[in-house]
Amino acid sequence: MASDPTETFSHPRVAAGVLFWDDQDRLLLVVPSYKDYRDIPGGYVETGETPTEAAIREVREELGITPPIGPLLVVDWAPNQAEGDKLLFVFDGGILSPGHVASIKVDPAEINSYEFRDVEDIENLTIVRLARRVIHGRAARRDGRIRYLEHGDPMN
Repeated sequence: MASDPTETFSHPRVAAGVLFWDDQDRLLLVVPSYKDYRDIPGGYVETGETPTEAAIREVREELGITPPIGPLLVVDWAPNQAEGDKLLFVFDGGILSPGHVASIKVDPAEINSYEFRDVEDIENLTIVRLARRVIHGRAARRDGRIRYLEHGDPMN
């Protein structure tokens, strides 16, 4: 009996995150209650969801706000030895309005706090691959060119 050819296919976990900025060009980072590093708002895509829908849902769940989500900035193929293959989408959330910032109410089950930080400090604030995604995301936002990464490194 021939084996199923799909057995060799990757079944990546798919996640979506958003880069939000303040009017001083600082990045919004969340401090998750279940991780030991800062992260961007976002999370895993659920069955039947698109990455954009997941980003919107995760921002609403984590921060209690529903600002517009802009264009795709980064796609990263980022396998993780402990969790398997991952495909990560990072979207541009633009500059958060003062009203949205004032309305942020973190979900204490997931997020301890949030803060706006300079991207120049990102490598000291989070894991290496996420830092690379952020740096490439900011560059993509500035020049309008989507970045494709593997393990956080550019491939184009």
